[in-house]
Amino acid sequence: MRITKFGHACVRIEHEGATIVLDPGGFTSPEAVDGADAVLITHQHPDHLDAANLRRTDAPVLTIGAVAAAIAADAPDLSERVSVVAPGERFTAAGVQVEAVNEKHAVIHPEYDRFDNSGYLLTLPGAGQNTGQDGAATTVFHPGDSLDGPGRPVDVLLLPVSAPWLRIRDAIDFARDTAAPRNLAIHDQVYSDAGLAMADAHLRTFLEPAGLEYARLAEGQDL
Repeated sequence: MRITKFGHACVRIEHEGATIVLDPGGFTSPEAVDGADAVLITHQHPDHLDAANLRRTDAPVLTIGAVAAAIAADAPDLSERVSVVAPGERFTAAGVQVEAVNEKHAVIHPEYDRFDNSGYLLTLPGAGQNTGQDGAATTVFHPGDSLDGPGRPVDVLLLPVSAPWLRIRDAIDFARDTAAPRNLAIHDQVYSDAGLAMADAHLRTFLEPAGLEYARLAEGQDL
């Protein structure tokens, strides 16, 4: 299994010949989608959904109904490649088992309408060899813009660390409650470098004593 961090909330996962790209939005370098076998989109905000990036690939796009409707309205040429998944649905993307988890975006302000948002829990068979557990499956969870976990053990949490809807204490508690042994920072282009350094320090202070690994990677680096 290979997990590559791209701009902001975008992560590319390669496993046993399959390549899945999650949330290649407007802050993401276009090459993130090159060679993709499937693209998953958590919600319709432009930092997660960018039509130009989707046009760069001919991969199928799997996403929730609200995103499919936004694509149909704004980029109808892409609609024929879009498949809709429902919250709680289990499906296959490029041969990988995926579950759509949760239904709503985190609260930015109570007076805003809440957008639909489903995270994705991927189960990668045999990837446990990358963590010293030969033959075991590895689960990877991308929550989109939400701090709701999947309600079950996760091996790798893609952890939002900066957002208008996020306090650092909430990110810490989300990571501790999820208790994934490995945490990879995403949603990290909202803060300045100084702000991200402070977020990193706080997260390491709380996660590492609990035996939970935390990493924030530069674009194009692998976990």
